[in-house]
Amino acid sequence: MDADVIVVGAGLAGLVAATTLADAGKRVIVVEQEPAASLGGQSFWSLGGLFLVDSPEQRRLGVKDSFDLAWEDWQDAAGFDREEDNWPRKWARAYVEFAAGEKRSWLYEKGVRFFPFIGWAERGFNSVPRFHITWGTGPGVLEPFADKAKASSNIDLRFRHRVDELTVTDGAVDGIRGAVLEPSQVGRGEESTRVVTGEFELKARAVIVASGGIGANHELIRKNWPERLGSAPKKMLTGVPAHVDGRMLAISETAGANLINRDRMWHYVEGVANHDPIWPGHGIRILPGPSSLWLDALGNRLPTPLYPGFDTMGTLEHLRKTGHDHSWFILTQKIIEKEFALSGSEQNPDFTGKDVKLTLKRALPGPTAPVAAFMERGEDFVVSRDLDELIAGMNRLTDEPLLDPAKIREQVISRDRQLANEFGKDLQLTAIRGARKFLGDKLIRVAPPHRLLDPKAGPLIAVRLNVISRKTLGGLETNLSSQVLRADGEPLPGLYAVGEAAGFGGGGVHGYRALEGTFLGGCLFSGKQAGEALAKSL
Repeated sequence: MDADVIVVGAGLAGLVAATTLADAGKRVIVVEQEPAASLGGQSFWSLGGLFLVDSPEQRRLGVKDSFDLAWEDWQDAAGFDREEDNWPRKWARAYVEFAAGEKRSWLYEKGVRFFPFIGWAERGFNSVPRFHITWGTGPGVLEPFADKAKASSNIDLRFRHRVDELTVTDGAVDGIRGAVLEPSQVGRGEESTRVVTGEFELKARAVIVASGGIGANHELIRKNWPERLGSAPKKMLTGVPAHVDGRMLAISETAGANLINRDRMWHYVEGVANHDPIWPGHGIRILPGPSSLWLDALGNRLPTPLYPGFDTMGTLEHLRKTGHDHSWFILTQKIIEKEFALSGSEQNPDFTGKDVKLTLKRALPGPTAPVAAFMERGEDFVVSRDLDELIAGMNRLTDEPLLDPAKIREQVISRDRQLANEFGKDLQLTAIRGARKFLGDKLIRVAPPHRLLDPKAGPLIAVRLNVISRKTLGGLETNLSSQVLRADGEPLPGLYAVGEAAGFGGGGVHGYRALEGTFLGGCLFSGKQAGEALAKSL
């Protein structure tokens, strides 16, 4: 045997599993097709949001949360309705228990800290704010595990090793076989070559698949796209590096693994093209507050309750059935400076760099520097002090002018009329006022309600929004020890799966929808489960 355990993929889930095993004295080889610069995978690029329940941060802001409330919200969002949701449902309950229990203290012991204000993601399903931003963003979550993996004498990190096959003997997975790729000096997240310079084969008592999902494989996304979401987009931005290709899912299936819920996926509709791209088709997701006026490609206001930040899947389904690949936000300078955040560690240098002085500047007038850069250089942004000029600019961004200026003006004025009173029939404004009753939203996240045509709130801003690929919600079916199951429901001996490759646990812990802050958390929890289970059994 070359090692006790082989981990395929050096992302967060794989590193959590590997370091847990190393701490237990097990010998681990981690193979990764990318160069060393990409250690940590997708987690490095994340905002570092984590789903926590009844945390000290919540209690300090007057948020009353509990396991029962969070579990109710999770089930409402997930909508588990299939026979194959047996293990995903068990994983979901176990994860919510983790989020309401040891998760925060476990991370705190490793040096992870949190920003004192909490985000309220997926407001249509989260009863209370639960999105805790890590101080240091994604790299702050990754750091303790990456540092330990690099320092441990029990972990052998082998980069530029691409797995092409799981080896099976007498029905049990006992190793991997693949290609050694040429050395690469590309930076983190940049596309690397696939030139083969050699072959390798390794044997171990168990193999953990931690290779991520299919987010950069648009062909596979379209192949798996479900009819319930309408037609797959012809144009789609990419929210993850090119190496997130889903290869190991098919390789695991060939070895006898059961892949379930492949039609469940998580893609955002608030994507904008990165003006300074790192990987092909690089898109950035806007994390919006609730105030922007949201219109489809033809200028129709989205129906209740499809407001910004409320229901990702509901909005995706609605917009995919309009026959167009884009939609629009119309907002003001006053809204963008308080409500626009950009997903990604590189788009939040203050949080990522743990820079208190830079973070405090968020309280000053004006958007953050990264948002201002998109306003100036982003191909999807239009800025004007005149509504008709704004609409003309919006029409110039599409192949044909789809927006009727009179129709847009009528909707903007109709919305603004509802601000004459502190009450009214516009339910989006009601939701905005409700959000501002939460102290965190009032202070730093949600702008006071105001007229879009108020000159003091200007200039006006329009943002063309695109579908941006992101997460695989289905995956390899696993039990609570992260053992991969065969189609007959029995474990496939020797094979384990964690992170996105396992649908973040069980083959689909989120069901149809995520509550957010649960992707990094799913990597942490599933990696921990696998590492602890194997440490006991080997």
